[in-house]
Amino acid sequence: QETMEDIDKNGDGFIDLEEYIGDMYSQDGDADEPEWVKTEREQFVEFRDKNHDGKMDQEETKAWILPSDYDHAEAEARHLLYESDLNKDGKLSKEEIVEKYDLFVGSQATDFGEALVRHDE
Repeated sequence: QETMEDIDKNGDGFIDLEEYIGDMYSQDGDADEPEWVKTEREQFVEFRDKNHDGKMDQEETKAWILPSDYDHAEAEARHLLYESDLNKDGKLSKEEIVEKYDLFVGSQATDFGEALVRHDE
């Protein structure tokens, strides 16, 4: 709902292609769009607008923002490991975690640091 409210500039309850692109990119007089904008236009037409009516409704927007096949916990765990595993051995030592403490405190995986305070070790 929040995404719809932020991006739906004309207030019609849908996100059209121009609103979708306008949320990420402002032309500011440039005649040529960057390649990534062209790719996003294709993504909208081919994948985001599932019923191909030229706009995203609430269900299509939900599928974009919260894809059902995306595991947020696993993605966050992989991110923490990638950023913190300084010796790249696939494991985190206490020293590596302490070195990247700010990353863990700011993570949903640790309930924004709350899980670190309750640990008994």
